[in-house]
Amino acid sequence: MSELVKNPEAMEKAQREIREAMRGNNKLEKSDISKFSYLKLVIKETLRLHPPGPLLLPRVCTNTCEVMGYRVPAGARVLINAFVLARDETYWGSDAESFKPERFENGSVDFRGFNLEFLPFGVGRRICPPA
Repeated sequence: MSELVKNPEAMEKAQREIREAMRGNNKLEKSDISKFSYLKLVIKETLRLHPPGPLLLPRVCTNTCEVMGYRVPAGARVLINAFVLARDETYWGSDAESFKPERFENGSVDFRGFNLEFLPFGVGRRICPPA
């Protein structure tokens, strides 16, 4: 909500979409969720900027390997910083710190763990159940 309050244009678009979709209805049904395409973009952008778990569950390196020039010994605990990944300008552009739901509009990036630049719920067999 705070991101929408700080970005009145995005809030207005989300409100307009909800009002149009709910016109004449007093009650939200599960089937109505498919009508909220912009709201889904808002949720993805919110999860990108504010992941529920900024550090994903630790992993244990099974084999000695080299990552970006660093030697990682077998048995080392490795933490993935989802917070930093979600703000990396390499993936999100020079406005990575900005709240812009439209960045998800024409892309296939999703929170189910298939896009490694966007991991609000983790990835693999330790992914959080809601995803």
